[in-house]
Formats: sequence, C-alpha cells, structure tokens
Amino acid sequence: MNLLAVYERLQGHFKIKDCWWPHETTFEIMVGALLTQNTAWGNVEKAIKNLKTEGLLNIKSLSKINRKKLEEAIRPSGFYKQKAGYLSAFSKHLYTKYKGDLNAFFNRDTHIIRRELLLYKGVGKETADSMLLYAGNKLIFVIDAYTKRMCFRLELTELGDYDKLQLFFQDNLRNDLFLYKQFHALIVELGKNFCKSNPLCGKCPLKRKCKQQGISEKLKKRESREL
Repeated sequence: MNLLAVYERLQGHFKIKDCWWPHETTFEIMVGALLTQNTAWGNVEKAIKNLKTEGLLNIKSLSKINRKKLEEAIRPSGFYKQKAGYLSAFSKHLYTKYKGDLNAFFNRDTHIIRRELLLYKGVGKETADSMLLYAGNKLIFVIDAYTKRMCFRLELTELGDYDKLQLFFQDNLRNDLFLYKQFHALIVELGKNFCKSNPLCGKCPLKRKCKQQGISEKLKKRESREL
C-alpha cells in the first residue's frame, strides 16, 4: 500500500474538508505549535483562549509580558513554566530581529528558516516543521508520534529517525502544500481515533492493510522504545 493510497483511504473515511490547525492569525499557529508539546490540543485551546482574552496573542505583547502573568495564562497547556520561557524568548526574538513581521521571517529559504528555528530553546524538529508547514506554508512534511506509529504498523518503511521518515514522505508524495497539510491532519485523526497505543482495530479504515492487528505485548514494547 503506497502513501497516496493511504491518504485516499483516510480522506474517504474522515472526509476532512479543511487542513487541521484552527487559527485566526499566523502567530497563533506558532504559539500553538510551542504549547502543544506533551499535551492534548484541547488544553492548548484553553491556553490560547486565555491569551486572547487578555489581549496577549501578538508578538509585541508576548515579548514584553510579565513572566508570571504569562505562566498563569498558559497554565492549561501543562509544563507552563517551561513553555512560558520558550514563548517569551521566541517572541522577543521575532520582535527584536524582525520587528514582529512574520512575512519577513518566512520570506526566506525553508532550510535557513528551519535552522534558525531549531536554535530556539523548546523548538524541536516537529515543532519547527509544524510552524513551517502551517504558518509559513512551506513544503515540508511534519513527522509526529502518530505518523511513526502508522508507518510502523502498516510496515510502509523501516522506522528510521525523524529526517529519514520525513524524506520518505517527501520523496513519495507530489509537491503539493494542500496534500502535505491534509495528509498530516488525517494521520492525526487516525491516531486520535484508532491507531492509539492500544489500537482500536475493529473500525479502523486501514485495518485490512495493517500488519499489526491484535498487536502483541512484545510489539507494543518495541514500538514504545522506537517512538
């Protein structure tokens, strides 16, 4: 089963019309990408709502905000002290170096932006690529735990490191920004609804192609180590 066939089957099942990542502004996507680490999206939505209510969801405000106030606002996202530090430093950099202009930030070569993003504390490859794809509209595929799990269970490819798996997707999909966003959104839906740590194989749209139905405890342990 090739990647496009997986995409078409998932799209036929979930029928997502809009690429996942609810937002009102580009900066909101970037904030969400930082806050979503190690927490459910529902918790991020609560934190973002707090920032909006306080009139803080903009680069200038977050670059100057009192640390305690920021911590309290994003408390629902978990690890709020760490995340407040990441978000504050990130916003200060965007404000001082780019004057808060995200067009200036993203209007550069993708690889240059990515290298810069990875220099920020709290920004790993998944977070950087989420910002690039959804906020910057850059053609780069996001690899998350759901993607790794799906590939492992479908035996689409050997489970390699982040970069190798990303290249696998980018080499086997057409260069289409909508496809990249939509496919990632569909994989997230698959992971949330069926392809969990303890999989719900019965109604999974990929169950006929999955090699790991009724996955054994041994395979679960192996998967948890590799993810």
